[in-house]
Amino acid sequence: MTTPLVPFGKSRGERADAARNRERLLEAARAVIAEQGTSQVTMDGLAERAGLGKGTVFRRFGSRAGIFRALLDDDERRFQERVLSGPPPLGPGADPVRRLVAYGCERVPFLLEHHAIARAAVDRSHPTPAGAASMTQPHLRMLLGLAGLPPAHLDGLTVQLTAALEGPLMLYLSAEEVPELPEPGAPHPLVDGWRFLVERLVGG
Repeated sequence: MTTPLVPFGKSRGERADAARNRERLLEAARAVIAEQGTSQVTMDGLAERAGLGKGTVFRRFGSRAGIFRALLDDDERRFQERVLSGPPPLGPGADPVRRLVAYGCERVPFLLEHHAIARAAVDRSHPTPAGAASMTQPHLRMLLGLAGLPPAHLDGLTVQLTAALEGPLMLYLSAEEVPELPEPGAPHPLVDGWRFLVERLVGG
């Protein structure tokens, strides 16, 4: 696998000035979130902080939720690059069972870290949560197939495992219910649960 499963980030035809404005706006949004939280991110405030016109913000993101979707896309692209070309076991080179375990063990902290942004990215006018399109489902299906699971069960198991990582329950947990991010190498109930689930399923 040498090409991204899901395209993220700016389009190839984006003008240099538009790309610079996008990066300035994303940097400004990250700074506001780090200092004050997602609730304080507004279109007007973002324009002022980035030193750009409000019209530029609307053209770039369309809505407040669009700001958070852009932030998620930016970080998803980096995560995807680690999976496709980073070191094993998350990246290529390890056996499929180890890669399945590693994917969940890395994905859980990623989702926890981005929980507030993901909630803010939900567009209430659409029935599906923002950020639902990710590489998780096709990537898990590929690894399950390589691990030797029966083809007749691949689609169903892929959907169920994807839901275990990316399902609405994770997205709609309140801030008080979100488990704290684990320290590197420290036990965590969601990480340990994923490892147990995969190893029982594929006999790792």
